[in-house]
Amino acid sequence: MPGRTEKLSFEGSLGASLAARLDLPDGLPKAYAIFAHCFTCSKETHAAARVADALAYQGIAVLRFDFTGLGGSGGDFASTSFSSNIDDIKLAADHLRKHYEAPSILIGHSLGGAAVLAVASSIPEVRAVATINAPADAAHVIHSFGSKISDIERDGAAEVSLAGRRFTIRRDFLDNVRTQSLEERIRGMRKALLVLHAPGDAVVGIENAGQIFGAARHPKSFVSLDGADHLLTRKADATYVASVLASWASRYLPENPTPKVAEAAEFEHGIVTVTESGNGKFTQAVLAGRHRMTADEPVSAGGSDDGPSPYDFLAAALGACTGMTLRMYADRKGIDLGQVSVMVSHAKVHARDCAECEGRDGRVDRFERIISIAGPVPENVADKILEIASKCPVHRTLESQAVVMTRLGGP
Repeated sequence: MPGRTEKLSFEGSLGASLAARLDLPDGLPKAYAIFAHCFTCSKETHAAARVADALAYQGIAVLRFDFTGLGGSGGDFASTSFSSNIDDIKLAADHLRKHYEAPSILIGHSLGGAAVLAVASSIPEVRAVATINAPADAAHVIHSFGSKISDIERDGAAEVSLAGRRFTIRRDFLDNVRTQSLEERIRGMRKALLVLHAPGDAVVGIENAGQIFGAARHPKSFVSLDGADHLLTRKADATYVASVLASWASRYLPENPTPKVAEAAEFEHGIVTVTESGNGKFTQAVLAGRHRMTADEPVSAGGSDDGPSPYDFLAAALGACTGMTLRMYADRKGIDLGQVSVMVSHAKVHARDCAECEGRDGRVDRFERIISIAGPVPENVADKILEIASKCPVHRTLESQAVVMTRLGGP
């Protein structure tokens, strides 16, 4: 859940402008990472976006970019090679080093994983490398060309259909990946390594993970992505990878409080900033003091369901305020309530169908609270608990005629 996403560009290895996003945490980043996407994919894949989101939440800024000729980047894809991908990653690192801070983490998905393994030793600041469903040999990608391989070799180039799209692959590409030897580079990498791979990956077999893991020196870790496919198309799989990667990466970063925690005193309580995250149609990054959250709409409403809806947040505010108000009352009166739980539901109903909505017309917002008390509640206190719950400040705000003032701010 980044504080903001910056769109930027830098010159690629073949002279074209490469489109990129930099997902930033709310405060000063404690580290920078680069995400290299899969073959013929883009920086906007679920895997790239969600991993960047999770790392930004941990205070790590993530640069994800489109390789030459893909996504929003310029240049001719047919002129690219595995070597040019490696060079593009180096230039991405140079851009971060010049304008922000050199990357300490490299993350690669599929062929992008092979690329970060190949380039890691060339970026001295990198401390940790993670691969997701990556091949142990760059030439593995040739298998996806099927019967077109002979056409490419005979004619010098041919069109190949990949994931429903057509790409021109040249013989130079085949020659280039065939000359790449990853095993020696992995062995000499001397960086912390995390290998994430799906046992059922039908594109890059699980044996590749074993070869990468076997070639690497410690510290190295392996995580099995049970049930996931090659592209992590299921949201749950991409989210799991993101959470594991964020936790693992923290071990190889300075053990200091996140910048946001260290700067918490600088934030004014009572101010909430909500910014489009850029990772979904409705997805919003929410900053309340030093706390980061994500708001979204459910899939049924056209969202990505990456966070609670605005009305969910409103219900949460009512429930939290109710619980806090009851806790204050119980402590002041010396009543042992045990754990207090408040379940809140929201619906828009017709006023005529709402017994509590007397005097109102049309559709109204109706919140229903169910308060559960873990401890024994004396009979003479039960009614008082309901009375005190109604005195919660958020409850009073919802029932009052609140005023919302809006103005345009600066850029």
